[in-house]
Amino acid sequence: MKATRRVGIWLDHTTARVIAYNTEELKATTLKSDLRGLDNQEGLQHSESLLQHKENQKLKAFYKAIIAIIKDYDEILLFGPTGAKVELFNLIREEHKYDNLKIETKSAKKMSPPEEHAFVVNHFKTVLNYESPFIK
Repeated sequence: MKATRRVGIWLDHTTARVIAYNTEELKATTLKSDLRGLDNQEGLQHSESLLQHKENQKLKAFYKAIIAIIKDYDEILLFGPTGAKVELFNLIREEHKYDNLKIETKSAKKMSPPEEHAFVVNHFKTVLNYESPFIK
């Protein structure tokens, strides 16, 4: 029987931290979006719709980089303070090859890496205990 692979991802529109579920040690990968590159100078030179289009392209590329990582997992927790988690969830659900992934979203404040790790561990421990009361 194949072991279930679990991961938590704290994200907003500029940063994602991919935290592999591990009860003992914190293992995380940080991804940054390229949205910070859109500054006011560029805004003076281009129309608002062009900037919005560029921002959407960069955000979609950011989400695709996250999807490239999570495709190796079975259960995914998306959490964070912004709507980015729901945007990513919807993008994943558009691709039917990921229909077998169990994905949950939760709101969460900005956290330190140890707090993020604890959040992921607590979430999956709760899920595991709920699914099987015999797991300790």
